[in-house]
Amino acid sequence: MRGLLCSPLLMLLLFLQPWETQLQFAGPRCRTGPLDLVFVIDSSRSVRPFEFETMRQFLVGLLRGLDVGPNATRVGVIQYSSQVQSVFPLGAFSRREDMERAIRALVPLAQGTMTGLAIQYAMNVAFSVAEGARPPEARVPRVAVIVTDGRPQDRVAEVAAQARARGIEIYAVGVQRADVGSLRAMASPPLDEHVFLVESFDLIQEFGLQFQGRLCGKDLCAEGGHGCQHQCVSTPGTFHCACNPGYQLAADNKSCLVVDHCSFGNHSCQHECVSTFGGPRCYCREGHDLLPDGRSCQARDLCNGVDHGCEFQCVSEGLSYRCLCPEGQQLQADGKSCNRCREGHVDLVLLVDGSKSVRPQNFELVKRFVNQIVDFLDVSPEGTRVGLVQFSSRVRTEFPLGRYGTAAEVKQAVLAVEYMERGTMTGLALRHMVEHSFSEAQGARPRALNVPRVGLVFTDGRSQDDISVWAARAKEEGIVMYAVGVGKAVEEELRQIASEPAELHVSYSPDFGTMTHLLDNLRGSICPEEGIGAGTELQSPCECENLVEFQGRTLGALEKLTQNLAQLTARLENLENQLATQK
Repeated sequence: MRGLLCSPLLMLLLFLQPWETQLQFAGPRCRTGPLDLVFVIDSSRSVRPFEFETMRQFLVGLLRGLDVGPNATRVGVIQYSSQVQSVFPLGAFSRREDMERAIRALVPLAQGTMTGLAIQYAMNVAFSVAEGARPPEARVPRVAVIVTDGRPQDRVAEVAAQARARGIEIYAVGVQRADVGSLRAMASPPLDEHVFLVESFDLIQEFGLQFQGRLCGKDLCAEGGHGCQHQCVSTPGTFHCACNPGYQLAADNKSCLVVDHCSFGNHSCQHECVSTFGGPRCYCREGHDLLPDGRSCQARDLCNGVDHGCEFQCVSEGLSYRCLCPEGQQLQADGKSCNRCREGHVDLVLLVDGSKSVRPQNFELVKRFVNQIVDFLDVSPEGTRVGLVQFSSRVRTEFPLGRYGTAAEVKQAVLAVEYMERGTMTGLALRHMVEHSFSEAQGARPRALNVPRVGLVFTDGRSQDDISVWAARAKEEGIVMYAVGVGKAVEEELRQIASEPAELHVSYSPDFGTMTHLLDNLRGSICPEEGIGAGTELQSPCECENLVEFQGRTLGALEKLTQNLAQLTARLENLENQLATQK
């Protein structure tokens, strides 16, 4: 049985003490040596105004206990909801006063909870040398502290593993409604030293004490604020509470129990009973949630609570789950992925807008979207070849069609792409694609093999140069063109870029976050059961019947792809409204 959750006297004292006083340690500030420290703060709509203010004061108080400076601890802060915003980067301030001023001016975003996107931004942007992080060869520790109060609306396990693999130590702090499974998926090992769960924002200073103790090696019991009811026992970088003889430690690991209310047998808890000063309290076993009556338990939908990894659909079954595939596809040996495009032969070049208007966080969304496309392609020299071109005021081939022979290599190369910024020279990018990207020197297969050539253009604004000549030239060269406009993209230009009929090859999304919902359509156009490369044999172009048959299949599949784009946009808006209501 778990015991007492929180002492009323302790709670009263916490509310009476000023926040910034609670988090300041006596004696000199913590001197840890060089450290790059980034705080990743959840400012979703579920964080109420007074809770956000508590988090703000927590950051200010914690800063005052650190040895901040260019050659000591560099601090950066980002906040996130449905998007990511840099409050200030690692290299912005060297004075604590400037950091405090920026934190006090912080305005919450109040949208969704895209924790995975925030980790991706921290890994690729916040901890970059350009943002003020020390270079890897300097061997300066990199630490990220994630504070969240809810369940992520995107996947966190994979991107957190990538961040840890790059040497970033992650602390995951959950408050109130935070999902423990997600915290454990994000944090660095050992989990008992990097995962913290507090019952309210008012108790978040407990994490501050332990975190600062780990950095400084202080005697946390001597510093005070440990909250132990009877005895505090110091260990290197942390502490634990102990009870006097005749008592036992409660579930909060601080209070000590005398009376076990649950032993009276009248608690009516379906699973577990926990004694508190106020009486018995019911808890549910792993895999279940407590119902509103406070006593009954209901099996949890594991598909919404774990990073299941199912490619198509996850189905909960008691304490476990299983993955399903769409009709006509089979589940693979890993139990998660579905059969991929094994028969298609496609040369696919993606033109990605890297202009200044896109912004870094949206560029990360584009990179993630490209990798999700790669996930369902049979990338190989004989199957699908993928090339990526980024454009702004100039054009840069990130990697040509012939460079990578596996999906893993392509995905790794996509993650390494750096955002260009500056202008939007779409016409120059189209010319580069026609003259270089689909050349045999760049890895495209000879025209004699009848391998389809497909270009996907992503742009969010008006081109600063003429596109008409090279848009027409691309189609004359037999390249099937798709134009995806985002935000302030110009419809007239999208129609010029796209293949005929333009209505079937042009799509629009109000923001970059909605692009991921186009994946089903792309799968339908490229995969063999419906796609442009389906069952394609490498035949001679002199056989006219083969060429006509192939062109018919290609046009039919591409038309089906674009026809569904409008439907997906409507479905996305409906889903976002439902999520907002649940939040």
